[in-house]
Parts: sequence; C-alpha cells; structure tokens
Amino acid sequence: MAYWLFKSEPDVFGWDDLTAKGDAGEEWDGVRNYQARNNMRAMAKGDRGFFYHSRSGLEIVGIVEVCAEAHQDSTTEDERWDCVDVRAVRPFAKPVTLQDIKADDRLSEMALVKSSRLSVQPVTDDEWAIVCALGDTKP
Repeated sequence: MAYWLFKSEPDVFGWDDLTAKGDAGEEWDGVRNYQARNNMRAMAKGDRGFFYHSRSGLEIVGIVEVCAEAHQDSTTEDERWDCVDVRAVRPFAKPVTLQDIKADDRLSEMALVKSSRLSVQPVTDDEWAIVCALGDTKP
C-alpha cells in the first residue's frame, strides 16, 4: 500500500462533501498538473491518503482510500488528464495543521512542506505514521 495527500479547498469540495458521497466515493477530478496526474496514475485501489483542506484551514482532516484506479477525468475530453476515485474512510480526531507539520522536524522533508503547491503528493510510511499519531487516529 502506498500513501498520498490530496488537497482541496473546503469551500469548493471539502471533507463533508466527500463523506456525503458514501462508499461510492468521488472522482478526484480537475487536476491539471502533470506531476499530480502522474501521482494518480501510480495509485492502486486500496491506497490510502490524507484529505487536506487548502487555502482555508490548512489542515489534514481525514483519511481517504483510492476506490478506483486512474481513468479519464470526466471533466475534460483531453486524454492527457486522468483522475482516481476516492472515498472517505474516517476523520481525524484532531485536525493536523500545516503549522503542526512544519513544527515537527521529523516531517521537514514531507512534500507538503517542500512542494506545497502540488495538489496530489506522495507520503512516506514514516510520515503517514507520524501524522496519524498527531491527529490521534489509527493509521
């Protein structure tokens, strides 16, 4: 299993929106960055990810699961753009803020710190465990 981080603006599509989709989940569509697209192409069904509220909040609020592997993004006819489907697994007991992450030296190399603009990013096994502990949730 690989781990990822998915960024979304909560006023556009937030944790509650994804939770409302239930087990069917939702396309992680609209991504128009090659590196983020390639990250989605590398995902496998069952991979887990953090759901990060960007712009406002700046915090990881829950865990998601990839429920459909990369396929054509339905929001465009341009064949270059793929997406995956994700579903909500569980919220964090305590959101983990970007400030929390930056304050923890063990997370100094995390893509969220180093490549803050990338909307879909990899997360290492160690980073996953540390952030889950900070959020008081099981990995």
